[in-house]
Amino acid sequence: MLRIEDLVVEVAGKEILHGVSLFVREGEVVALMGPNGSGKSTLIMTIMGFSEYKVKRGKIWFKGKDITNLPVYERVKLGIGLAFQRPPVIKGVKTRQIVEIAASARGRKVDVVELAKELDFEDFLDRDVNYGFSGGEMKRSEILQLLAMDPDLLLLDEPESGVDLESISLLGRVINKILMRDIEPLPDKSFKEVKSHRKSALIITHTGHILKYVEADRGYVLINGRIACSGNPREILKTVEKYGYGECLKCV
Repeated sequence: MLRIEDLVVEVAGKEILHGVSLFVREGEVVALMGPNGSGKSTLIMTIMGFSEYKVKRGKIWFKGKDITNLPVYERVKLGIGLAFQRPPVIKGVKTRQIVEIAASARGRKVDVVELAKELDFEDFLDRDVNYGFSGGEMKRSEILQLLAMDPDLLLLDEPESGVDLESISLLGRVINKILMRDIEPLPDKSFKEVKSHRKSALIITHTGHILKYVEADRGYVLINGRIACSGNPREILKTVEKYGYGECLKCV
């Protein structure tokens, strides 16, 4: 679904990513972990194609197509969707309108109210996008837009950041629905995946909380703009919880 080869990226003249390579298979959820300032959001924004993130070397492939130099809207049409860590406030544009725009970008027509019910978000549809929203409300707005888009690859930048546990559970359920993954509840109110489909996700997580609700198949650790390791995300998290990300520096 996604393949990144030897990616070197500059932002405002400063090199942030130093030869990053990774892949996400069709139907796979991959967790990208690492300390703050390691380049995780830079990688996500580069995959999405934002112009201030300059690719100096390397390639980005999506569904076998080289998208390294494609504009953002072309990547959206191909099936990539992004939920920001800190989404912008857009005064004068209603949440209902942005959801309709998100759907139309993929050639879809949706029942906005019915989609909003999935996230208990009907009361926010006629408010300006993210204006006066709490952190959890912003995240629900972002996931609602992705639900409307129905992308093939979800890029999720710290979906649990600034969100209470109840909201993380709700977001996790809807993310699994977008991914077309069947889930069953566990006694601790988290979820276990019981079946997967063809959609994929790359999820940035600093704490790992979201992985209690969205099952990750594989994990990477990004340290100082380089991939330190990859493997079982649960084992990686155990190591990080015990020793901190400083232990990962040894692998770099």
